[in-house]
Formats: sequence, structure tokens, C-alpha cells
Amino acid sequence: MPRSVFSASHRILPGLLIFLFISAIYLYSFPQPNTFYAGVVLLHVVAGAGAAILLVPFLLRFLGSVSPLSRLGWLLLATGAVLGLMLIYTGTPRSEWNRLYLHIALCFAGAGILFAEWAGKRGWLGPGAGRGIIRVTICLAVLVAFGVGLRYLRESRWQHRARIQNPLMPAASMDGEGDGPKGPFFPSSAQVYGGKKIPSKFFMESDSCKRCHQDIYNQWYSSVHHFSSFNNQWYRKSVEYMQDTVGTRPSKWCGGCHDPAVLYAGKMDTPIKQFVHSPEAQAGLGCMMCHSIAQVKSTMGQGDFYLEYPTLHEMAASKNPIVRTLHDFLINLNPEPHRRVFLKPFMRDQTAEFCSACHKVHLDVPVNHYRWIRGFNEYDNWQASGVSGEGARSFYYPAKPSQCADCHMPLQPSKDAGNINGFVHSHRFPGANTAVPTANEDAEQLKLTEEFLKNKILSVDIFALSPARAENKPGAVNQSELATTFAVGEEAETKITPGAAGEFVPVTAPLNRVQPAVRLGDTMRVDVVVRTKKIGHFFPGGTVDAYDTWLELKGTDDKGQTIFWSGMLEDNGKGPVEKGAHFYRSLQVDAHGNPINKRNAWASRAVVYVHLIPPGAADTVHFRLRIPENAGGKISLHARLCYRKFAWWNTQFAFVGVPDPNQPKAQTTPDFDDTKLVFTGSLSGVSAAREQIPDVPTVVLAEDEVTLQVAPHSARALEPKVALQADDWQRWNDYGIGLLLQGDLKGAQAAFQKVTEIDPKNPDGWVNIGRAAVQEGDMDRARNMLEKALSISPSLARAHFFYAKVLRADGKYDEAADHLRNVLAQYPRDRVALNDFGRILFLQRKYADAVKPLEGVLAIDPEDLQAHYNLMLCYNGLGDEKKAKEHEVRYLRFKADEASQTITGPYRRLNPEDNNERQAIHEHFSVPLSGLTTGKSAVLHHPKLATDHAGAGTLARPAQSSSAHTTTSARASR
Repeated sequence: MPRSVFSASHRILPGLLIFLFISAIYLYSFPQPNTFYAGVVLLHVVAGAGAAILLVPFLLRFLGSVSPLSRLGWLLLATGAVLGLMLIYTGTPRSEWNRLYLHIALCFAGAGILFAEWAGKRGWLGPGAGRGIIRVTICLAVLVAFGVGLRYLRESRWQHRARIQNPLMPAASMDGEGDGPKGPFFPSSAQVYGGKKIPSKFFMESDSCKRCHQDIYNQWYSSVHHFSSFNNQWYRKSVEYMQDTVGTRPSKWCGGCHDPAVLYAGKMDTPIKQFVHSPEAQAGLGCMMCHSIAQVKSTMGQGDFYLEYPTLHEMAASKNPIVRTLHDFLINLNPEPHRRVFLKPFMRDQTAEFCSACHKVHLDVPVNHYRWIRGFNEYDNWQASGVSGEGARSFYYPAKPSQCADCHMPLQPSKDAGNINGFVHSHRFPGANTAVPTANEDAEQLKLTEEFLKNKILSVDIFALSPARAENKPGAVNQSELATTFAVGEEAETKITPGAAGEFVPVTAPLNRVQPAVRLGDTMRVDVVVRTKKIGHFFPGGTVDAYDTWLELKGTDDKGQTIFWSGMLEDNGKGPVEKGAHFYRSLQVDAHGNPINKRNAWASRAVVYVHLIPPGAADTVHFRLRIPENAGGKISLHARLCYRKFAWWNTQFAFVGVPDPNQPKAQTTPDFDDTKLVFTGSLSGVSAAREQIPDVPTVVLAEDEVTLQVAPHSARALEPKVALQADDWQRWNDYGIGLLLQGDLKGAQAAFQKVTEIDPKNPDGWVNIGRAAVQEGDMDRARNMLEKALSISPSLARAHFFYAKVLRADGKYDEAADHLRNVLAQYPRDRVALNDFGRILFLQRKYADAVKPLEGVLAIDPEDLQAHYNLMLCYNGLGDEKKAKEHEVRYLRFKADEASQTITGPYRRLNPEDNNERQAIHEHFSVPLSGLTTGKSAVLHHPKLATDHAGAGTLARPAQSSSAHTTTSARASR
């Protein structure tokens, strides 16, 4: 080999090695998504390849003439260089991390040994083999410590960057949220760094992600996130209606999470009808929407985040194949900057808080021209539950806590870039939207959604039978339970008012064990229990004013007669649900008492009722069953928990709803809309695969069936009988939970007593009896039950929590505080325990001490009403009028307008079924059954409700295909 090559190698190689060492430190420690960093990556690659080439002649000439330690150093460098060349080809995705770190370790170790030899030749520590080993050991130890420091620079600051933390003092009004009234995106809370707008195309180029993440792209393409905007007819109609009624600006409240390509480009000031079929209006939530969120400012929702426009995005989405190839090469070579732009730590570590940015909302004056009200809210009830691992008072706890992605982004096999051990999180986001894939004719997405819904996330149990009680008289409802359009966390239990259940009537249960006989002509009460099992939020979740979710109970005898049917679907299963069914929803009305059924939450002024089941809890539903004189020898009762998204009425409205041309133009304001609608509009241009009304399926989430024997009149009346088996303790517990949450405290305690009889060593039964006794005000019994629970499980947090309530009622504040400290040691983020602890300290006049736990509540939920109230009192006690006033303003902002309940009066008189459903403890009756039996007609069980059904025009209409685009005006206007 020519001498000139050796000479060049000897001169250039040291400089290249020094550059590689310094650039490696920079590239490892400070990954950044900018052109300078990208340039250093390229230079490092070029220098590394050059150094590897020059190492060959250098080693051939000098390797045999150097010391053993130097030889080892050069061989380590050469091995590292070979690995580096391999990494240029393979890149450094997660699957290559072992090679990457081996490359770094070998090169640094080689450099350390060579440095030690170089220093030894200059007299450091003197000559000798032993001294040489010491020199190498010192250099390698320094490099190891240096590496630990670099690791800290690389990871520690990054992992703690932009963590989601709530402000202790939320804004006094919506004007203080986001950019405020002068902002381009207000009343959405969303902001863009630099106050700039973002071009629509940024949110419309998800196909650029497909090059490396094809599986994820294909999953997203079918997802409801993709169809979040005006490519979704239900959403499109609601925003068109909103803009027609209250203008374009309030609709930006929706656009912050639904319409990024429209809103952030500054196009939402134009009515969407003018460009609804444009690419940006049809884009939905692309990859860039979620993954360009740089900071989530709080868990108060409605887009409370900052978006960031990535510097290198133009390269990724470039149409120039050379630029695009260079971008992809750099990403493959060093994915870390890309990962840091699009996968922040909070997206993995604070998944629920991240999701709360859009899955929790409130409305206020700029949106509803009224006041603050809570909209839908998935976060707070998850956080307060046992599913999060943060709630101390849950009835049940899963084996381990779960976050949103555990259910809604399950792992799927994939070889996409970024996979972990061959898996990625599904971006189909399986949930409960069956409407969109039906309209899109996406059979695979619909199948996945239905399988998700049917995956034993709930259970139905036809559990108990007893003689019918006297019919309950509809009465007043505790208005504190109607402080929001949607339920809140498990703290709602503190608002339970003992219901009008009367004395406890012994039951026969469980029905599948006892198999009782009923007599002809008897009237019985059938109790069905619905339990949430694998759900981390209220059931149902989301915008619960918009679905049909109900419990159906159907009774048929062995003659083929239908003798009872509550929850019947009209029009042979394709029409509306009969009005007397037991619904799970939020029923709201506007200022004129018109139901909120057009996704017009901004017009909501009062709540008629809210029926939702907390996670890890249950609902007990009562049905009044009369055994007809002509019934057969056996009656089969079949209960089904049914779900349809969206509600029948809302689907008709979304596709063909128009004002009735035969009616005079009604008054429409932000507070109400008296317009009568008919479903005769045009289907031309609807956002669906076909110009027809989709036949949205009804999904049966859970079901149960039991058989009752029928005895003649002369037989003895049914006597209560129970079967207590070890496997049934949860069934009794569920039954009691459902009774407790509706205020039937006597019945709940009797059910929980059965749990203690099945297993006296199970603390759940004792705790729940005590819990019900606390609600009833029977503190002596509560004390005894809770002491038994604590003797079985001394550290059980929920037993300590309720025992603290007993002690507080006794005035033993110090002891009550000690028990709450025990709770908070295990569950430091339980809002209710923190509130109670702060309240006790306030009652002890320890105002300064009370502030800390109460501010801890606001760190979890800045809109917590009770915390603001107690802080107002504490600061008054401390003489700090300024802070007291600040909390008073927030308390008055978040407090419900209880006077608005007067609006519901006329509506409830006109809709007795809904007034019945409003009662905490109520029964359901059969629909009229003429024409529905194969034998003689069954007896109508409740003439009053039947008359109202028929008068409302909701039954016995001609059957009609849901794909037709006409219907009766009677249905439309109800």
C-alpha cells in the first residue's frame, strides 16, 4: 500500500476520531428536531464511514507495533466502526438498540484505553504495566460516570418536561381560558405556540406517516378519530345546526378537538355549509392533531393544550422524492428527535390526563349564552374510581389499575417502525361508535366495535322476585344530584337521599337458584341488576344525551304469548325505543322545555334526569309484572342491555331533519328552539357511503334469562326464599349496590347482610352495610359494622373512610382525621377523602392546615365545587379576603343553577314516562301488547302510562325501513 495512504491515515484519522467523539456526545445528549441536529447526524455518518475506511490501512501497518493495551483499544474502535457501518444500513429503531449501545460502548471504551496509553507516554502516573492498568481503569471509570451524566441529560429532563399539571386557580370565567375572546380559536381552550395559525395541509398529510407506520395508518383510517369532523354526518348536522342558530364563533368550541384542519387554519369563521365537502372539512383528526400536542395545560378539557408546528414537517410531507428519501433516511438513522416531537412522555405516562384534553368539556357564556355547566366527562369519574387506582371508595378494584389506552388502544401485532417486541397500540381506538362504521359501510371496524362492546364489559342478572309494593308517587328529586348535565365521580354517593322505598320487603333470590313459582293473577316485582365490570368510566360514556341505551325485559309463556315487554323497539326493531323503558342517559331540556336531542348541548338549561352507572358499581332496575289469567305453565323472562349509537331520533334528524313546512316559523334563540321538525329532507350529499339513512345496529351488551313456574290461584302465595352460595356473594353485593345508589337503604343493607352470611370474613359486606347506615344516619349501626370490617382488614381504606364519617358525626375530629390520614396514605389522590380531611381541619379551626389538602383537591380537579367552597371559608377564617373572594367567584361559577329545575315541570307533566324515570326508586311497566302475542292479548299493566304512550304517538305506527328518508311528523316533533 502506498506510503501516501498511510500518511493520510495517520494525519486525518485522529481528527476524525475527535470529531466523532464530540458529535456523539452532542447527538446522544441533546436530540433535537432541527436542521442543525440533522446536519450533525449526517456529518457523524460521513465522518464515521471515513474513519472506518482509514482505520484499515492504519491497523495493517501499526497494529503489530503497539502495546497490548493500545492494540486492544484500536480493535475495540474497529469493532465499533463495523457496527456503525451496519447501523447506517439498518438504522437505529428500537430493535437495533442493543447494537447501537454496543457501538457506543465499544467506541468509548476503545477511546478511553487509547487516551490512557497516550497519557502514559506523557508521564501520567509513570511507567510500568501495573500503572498502565490503573490508568485505563481510571479513564474507563471517568467515561462510565460521564456516560451516566449524559444519560441524565438525555432522559431525566425530557421525562419531566411538559408534565400535565393543573393550576390551583382556574379562570374566573371562560374569557380567561385559551387565548381569550380575542384569540382566533376561542372559545376552544386550544392554543398554538407563537400565536400562529397552522396550514390545513399539516393536518391532512397522514399518508406521509404511512411510509413507516402502515399498520397504524390503516387502523386510523377506519377509526372514529378519522371521522371526527364533517365527514361524519351526525357531527356535521349538529355543527351546521349550531352555526345556523348561534353563529360560527361558538362552534369553535367544537372545532378545537373535532376540526383541526378547519379551525387552526382560521377557516371556521365561515359557515361550514359553504365548504363542507372540501378536503380540510373532510380530514377529521389526522396523525398530526394528537401527536403535535406539545403541552396539555390541565385536565379541564375542551382542547386545553398547546399545538406545535414541527420544523421539519415540510421535509416529511415533501412531494420531492429526494427530500422525502433524505428525511426518511435521517429518521431511520436516528429516530429519537422524531419520537420526541410526536410521542411526548405524557402521552405514555399520563394517558388519561392527555385524553382528558378532549374527552372532558364544560360550556359557559361564550358557547351557551347562559352559564358554566359540565358537559361530558370521562376523566373525573375514571380518576375517582378503583380502575385508576386513585379512588379509595370503590366497591370493586381490578387486579391492576388501567388507563385509557389499556382498553381503547390494545396491543396489535405489527412490524411498523416503532413497534415494541412486534406490537403497536391499535389506532382503531375501539370504543362504542357503531354509527360511523355503519354509515361508512366499514364491516371490519363495525365488527371490531361490536366485539369490543360484547366482551363481558357488563353483566345483566335477573336476580330477585317479590310481591309488588304500592306504586310510588312521583315526587321531588334532590336537586344537588342534578347539578350537572352529566354525572360526576363517586363523590355523587354523598348526595344520596333515602328514597321512598318504605319498609324492606323480603325477596326471593337468586332466581336461577331458587326457581320460584308465581300464581295466576298475581302482581310481582322483578329486580334486574346491571353491573359494570371492565369499564373505567361511567356507563355509558361520552355524549350520553345522544344514544339509545336501555334495559329490555321481555316475558313469554310456554303458549308463545308475550305477556310482558318493557324496552320494546318500535317498527319491528328499527324505530325508536318505547318511552317507558329504563334508559341510561342524560335527559336535558332547553329554556322552553324542548328535549335536547339534536346534539345542541349549548341550549341545555335543565336536567330532567341522569342515569349512569359508575365503574365497578351496579344499578338495580325494578319491573312490575302482572301474571295474566291466561298465562301458560311457565314464563321465561329475558333481559337484554341494549345499545344503539346514535339515538333513533338523532339519526333521522342528522340525515333528513328539516323544519315542518306546514307549521309557522317558530322562534329560535340561543336558549330554545320551538321549531317542529319532519324527516323529509334530501339525502343528497350526506357524509356517508350512500345517500340513505343508515340502519344503525342495536348491540346487546349483556343478557340473562330465567324461567318462572306458574301456579293456579289456589296455590299458596310466594313465600320469600333465598339460596346462599359462596359463588353468589358478588351477586348479592351488586344487588345491594344498585339499591344503595338509588337510595333504598333498607333494601341495600338487607342485601349486604347476605354477603356477610355467605362469608363472615369478607370485609365487603360489613363495609357496605356501614356505608348504607352512614347514608341513613344510623351511626351506631355504622360504627359496629365498620369496626367488624376493620377487625378483618385493618388497613382497608374504604372502611377507614366511612369510619371517619362516623367519628366526625360524633364530634371526634382528631380521630376522624387520623382515619382519613390512613386513607390518604394509600390513596393520596382521592378527591373526596382530601375534601373531607380539609373540612375536618376547618371545623377544628385549623384554617392554615386545611388549605393544603383542599389545594390538593384542586391539583386533581380545579373545578371541584366543594374545595372552592371550603377554601373560601378557610381564607375568610385566616382574614385573607382577596383569596377568599377568588374562591367565592369560582364556587359561584361552578355551582349549579338549581332554580332552573322549574323548567322541567311542564315537560314532566307532558311526559310521565320521563317523570317516572326521574324518580330515584321507580318501576317499569309493560307496553300495550295488543297484536304482539300469538294467543290471547295480554293484560295491559299500567293504563296511565299506556295512554300517555299512545297519546305521544310513539307506538303502533306502520313499520318503515330505516333506509327510507321519510317518516311521520308526529315522531319528528315529539
